[in-house]
Amino acid sequence: MATPKVELYGTRACPYCAMARRLLDSKGVAYQDIDVAGDSETRRWLLEQSGQHTVPQVFIDGRAYGGYTDIAALDRKGELDRLLAGS
Repeated sequence: MATPKVELYGTRACPYCAMARRLLDSKGVAYQDIDVAGDSETRRWLLEQSGQHTVPQVFIDGRAYGGYTDIAALDRKGELDRLLAGS
């Protein structure tokens, strides 16, 4: 199965963004790290796509999975590895 496309929308000053990056890094997954600081157009798009106005927002294969606490919960359930493996 193909490796999924992972995108993390966040800012450099956000501690939850840093924790999400560390979690993804610990999984060894390649991801696109998109800085949305000062980017109101992308922030509007994120709100439309995810229903959330906070960062980080993590997308896997175009689907919004939420922020750090959401992907950490998926990790605790063992579901994040499955998603990152593309299954």
